[in-house]
Amino acid sequence: MHDVSGQPAERRLLKGSLDLEADPAEPRQKRYGLDIAAAWAAIGIFAIMAMGVVYLMAPILIPLSLAIVTGLILGVAAEKLHELGIPPLPTALLLAGAFGFGLFLAAGLLAEPITQLAANAPELVRGAYDRITPLISRLGWLNIRPETFETGQMSMEKVLENTGSILSILSASLTPALLQAMIFFAALVLFLSARLRLRQMIIMAFPRRGQRLATIRIMNAIDSALGYYFATAALVYGALGIVTTLITWGGGLAMPALWGLFAFLSSFVPFLGVTLMTIALTAAGLLTHDTLLMGLLPALAFFLVHLTMENLIMPAVMGKRLEVDAFIIFTAILFWTWMWGAAGAMLALPLSIIGMTIADELRPAKRKAKRSLPG
Repeated sequence: MHDVSGQPAERRLLKGSLDLEADPAEPRQKRYGLDIAAAWAAIGIFAIMAMGVVYLMAPILIPLSLAIVTGLILGVAAEKLHELGIPPLPTALLLAGAFGFGLFLAAGLLAEPITQLAANAPELVRGAYDRITPLISRLGWLNIRPETFETGQMSMEKVLENTGSILSILSASLTPALLQAMIFFAALVLFLSARLRLRQMIIMAFPRRGQRLATIRIMNAIDSALGYYFATAALVYGALGIVTTLITWGGGLAMPALWGLFAFLSSFVPFLGVTLMTIALTAAGLLTHDTLLMGLLPALAFFLVHLTMENLIMPAVMGKRLEVDAFIIFTAILFWTWMWGAAGAMLALPLSIIGMTIADELRPAKRKAKRSLPG
């Protein structure tokens, strides 16, 4: 079949298509670049809206997230009890009850000292002014004079006024905290009791066998990572709490057992916990002792012990089984603290472990390297 030019129709059509592909190539690239920009803009808008929803739904998402993370950490214990023949609901009630009893015991130990601290807050603030002001006045290069603490925002009256407002804010937030605690325990019991059904539902949501196997592998890796990390960290930080109790007792600070409990709990929040503990021990030491060296000695001893445990003992115990990137943890703490406050700081570490575990399991090379490790 030929046209008027004497060329076959197929050759003419092929030539025309080649001419069209080669003709305006530059405008086609511009449209393709705009398509990519539009796609990334849609992703960015979705991410911003999702962050807004997460921030606004914090009163509900915080206890639910804490319940899920706690349930994943207690998953190994739930498996052991299930193997002993205990049904899911009694297992959930038993584990949630044990966890709640531990929290109640810790709250009971902290209630009386915190009440005394709140009652004696004005005297403590005045004592801090009397002790710290002469020390600061000796450091001339700071250019801070005692008159600075007599007027303005740093005056004694203003600090005492702010102390009273902080206590009133804490009292006003007690009812929402109790409501969130009820949501947390209800969600924890339901999550532990329906844990196996939820796993099966998530696995069967994927149509292909390879996707289901990958989902099973990721879930098992998350359970193992969270359980292994927090079990090991509880032992190491428990030893840190005992050492801190001995340090504060030897340093002459009041309530050394309470300092040990604070050291144990705060160590589960990387970077922020040790910073707050060091500052608190520094202030308590300066208020207790007259000399600067004796006042700083408990905080210095705690910081060195924590530094040793965090950088020598923890890596030696963990090995390369669970590598936690410090920069990712630090960034996660900043982000989740900005989003959810103190609860976000507590959730930053487990959420980071979950995210890094999923990323490692989705990379074949990383997964093979982990499997080749002993243990």
